[in-house]
Amino acid sequence: MNSPADRPAETAGAASAARPSGGPSPLSRSGLGYAVSAYVLWGFLPVYFIALAPSGPVEIVAWRILLSLVFCALLLAVTRGWRPFWALLRDRRVLFTMGAAGVLIFVNWLTYVYAAVSGQVVEAALGYFINPIVTVFLGVLVLRERLSTMQWVAVGISIVAVVVLAVGHGQFPWIALVLAFSFGFYGLIKKRVGHRVDAVSGLTLETLWLAPVAAGLLWWVAASGALTMGTVSAWHTVLLACAGAVTAVPLLLFAAASRRLPLIHLGFIQYFAPFIQFLVGVLILREPMPIERWIGFALVWVALIVLTIDLVRNARATRKVVAEPV
Repeated sequence: MNSPADRPAETAGAASAARPSGGPSPLSRSGLGYAVSAYVLWGFLPVYFIALAPSGPVEIVAWRILLSLVFCALLLAVTRGWRPFWALLRDRRVLFTMGAAGVLIFVNWLTYVYAAVSGQVVEAALGYFINPIVTVFLGVLVLRERLSTMQWVAVGISIVAVVVLAVGHGQFPWIALVLAFSFGFYGLIKKRVGHRVDAVSGLTLETLWLAPVAAGLLWWVAASGALTMGTVSAWHTVLLACAGAVTAVPLLLFAAASRRLPLIHLGFIQYFAPFIQFLVGVLILREPMPIERWIGFALVWVALIVLTIDLVRNARATRKVVAEPV
């Protein structure tokens, strides 16, 4: 489905007039593409982090921050975005809001990398299966967005799936919960400032806040004799040096998507990443999958089917409205 911004003005006006007030809004085609691309890239991130062995999670996250800042600075130079960026620096509200986003993404990165390098990718996938539920309810409770009946059904099935997965885990799933809530609130902040802060400037501000922390972490790792950058192999150094681009690209795609999609739809699309992570954990890393986990993931897939049916139905309804003469 397309947003009014993605259609000719006359068509958009007709669709807007014909669409019932308070009903589900058409999806932005570009926003959908950005969101799917971001989550597919995130889904394969565990493979990248595992390839960085013997680097530890603290060093990896520190390099991610500093190299992302460098990557974003280059993008600002190429796109001539320094002038609006300096204007954002003078906006105290935006500056501190992005600082809060930086704290949340730092917690998320550190937890996720730890899960990947410690062989807990399936639990990380659980976290990102929980995350869309957090995101959806933030959209409903904070932003007053509305769910269709089919979407409520999908949410209900997802909640049951999360309960089954958590019980089957056998212990408190702290990795999953930290990932879910840190990125849920991060998405809410990005949604709140999305109309004022472009994707590149936002990520630049976040990593700028975190740069001193990253520098301190690298100093601590080096002082303990555990720094691996440039000491393992040329291939390892190249991979670690790509941490900025690997980190920034999906985050920029996510930021662009968050400005174009309702938070509800953005939450559901997040299932792409944990599904891929699940396949990586089970098929590549051979992590254990007891029957409770299989049941839980099966329920999640049922919820995805319900959501897909709803999205297809809404897309057809939107096309029908657009085709009708005014």
